[in-house]
Amino acid sequence: MSNSSPNAAALHETPVIALDVSARATFIGRTYLHVMAAILGFAGLEVALFSSGWAQPIAESMLGTSWLLVLGGFMVVGWLARGVAHRADSLGLQYLALAGFVAAQALIFVPLLYVAQYKAGGGVIESAAYVTLMGFAGLTAIAFYTRKDFSFLQPFLMWGGVVALVLIAAGTLFGFQLGTFFSVAMVAFAGAAILYDTSNILHHYSEDRYVAAALELFASVALMFWYILSLMMGRE
Repeated sequence: MSNSSPNAAALHETPVIALDVSARATFIGRTYLHVMAAILGFAGLEVALFSSGWAQPIAESMLGTSWLLVLGGFMVVGWLARGVAHRADSLGLQYLALAGFVAAQALIFVPLLYVAQYKAGGGVIESAAYVTLMGFAGLTAIAFYTRKDFSFLQPFLMWGGVVALVLIAAGTLFGFQLGTFFSVAMVAFAGAAILYDTSNILHHYSEDRYVAAALELFASVALMFWYILSLMMGRE
């Protein structure tokens, strides 16, 4: 999910809602195939990092660095990846953007997963993953069943994202915990983002932007997983 319309660079092309049923089905199928590939790629990278022993030094290095620098670097990578995925004519560049974004997500998750694995018990990761996938499936079903255009959520997501970033930055700078309420609010935020992204897939993307659509939806699912895992760790 991005704070600006994900279709800004492709509005001159025919939106998928205006296409015939076969073309829409092909676009949607390609999009969700790429979302699943991104999720599996993310999981595979995490397994590789932890099984190889690289997770510990990466986690310790990131935890010993200002989180604002880590978050800032991740935001830059995310901004670049989204820009390329939405604007590049080359399909290869779009795939490169998606792969780079998945790799960046895998890296930024390492400290959280490391703490979950060795402090809260590894089972909490699987539980959070199951809850996230169930939430994703439920929200997807709502969007597909209602066929509602959730583009009205964009201002909420934009300003909610700004407020969340300010609170995260303030918590990092001044050393206070944002707590359970913030995590619950961010799970709700991620849920709204999934509805918004799914609606855009059904209504607004042009048929050649399935990689960009998958990137946005994967980002929202990853955000939900982060805060569901944070909530579950807080209960341990």
